[in-house]
Amino acid sequence: MTATETAPDLERATLDKAASENFPVAPFFLPRAWRDDLMAVYGFARLVDDIGDGDLAPGGADARLLGVSATEAENRLVLLDAFEADLRRVFDGTPAHPLLRRLQHTVRRRGLTPGPFLGLIAANRQDQLVSRYETYDDLLAYCELSANPVGRLVLGVTGTETPERIRLSDAVCTALQIVEHLQDVAEDLGRDRIYLPAADMKRFHVQEADLGAKTAGASVRALVAYEAQRARDLLNEGAPLVGSVHGRLKLLLAGFVAGGRAAIRAIAAAEYDVLPGPPRPGKVQLLREAGVILRGEG
Repeated sequence: MTATETAPDLERATLDKAASENFPVAPFFLPRAWRDDLMAVYGFARLVDDIGDGDLAPGGADARLLGVSATEAENRLVLLDAFEADLRRVFDGTPAHPLLRRLQHTVRRRGLTPGPFLGLIAANRQDQLVSRYETYDDLLAYCELSANPVGRLVLGVTGTETPERIRLSDAVCTALQIVEHLQDVAEDLGRDRIYLPAADMKRFHVQEADLGAKTAGASVRALVAYEAQRARDLLNEGAPLVGSVHGRLKLLLAGFVAGGRAAIRAIAAAEYDVLPGPPRPGKVQLLREAGVILRGEG
């Protein structure tokens, strides 16, 4: 099977992952043009994360599409460099990867700039080089690359960027990234990555070996609860973003904040034991949280 023949399947497989995210990516109630553009942005973000995590579809079709030889197809830094080169063709040429060809229509229609996309690639490049974070500020700097560009792209697609909305969006996106890290402590450790700040681990007397246990001890639970509260505070800080817009965009942004809050509630319901597997909220909890936000009660 050639790379061209597998391209539609690759595109579909990547976009289908939207259903498993903590937040709604492009829900049905949005205008069709917004849904198409948000899915194009999601496809880019999901693919770059899959490259960085080594989660590409088997067979090497993505590498071939990006012009990476079979001998280097397992080299994530080489793949990220090739992906960045193809991204730049979105803005001044014809990209090779189908997800980037899809993105090109969105970039042109919405006047998006390379910065946020390059930030997401830089975050995944950093993941190949940095596997531990000493302080919470170090983690926030990583989230500036790995999470905040997504919110800025949502504002760009919907034409609603202002400096204040960007500030609020950054708080929400950083919170969502921290929540995801808490859900995925065990999975990340399997990749030899720890996103719990080392200074906080020391404060709560948590060793790296404690994160590899089947269930969390009291110290790990206390640490996770502490980081979850930080994420909750960031969500509260960013929540006024929802009230700053109207109509269907307000529903979408409420879904983002509600997704984070519902995930934190799921973590708390698991008594902060995230090691057996990611605590996930149900749809009822997500809808309940969204209702609270839209009524202006939280």
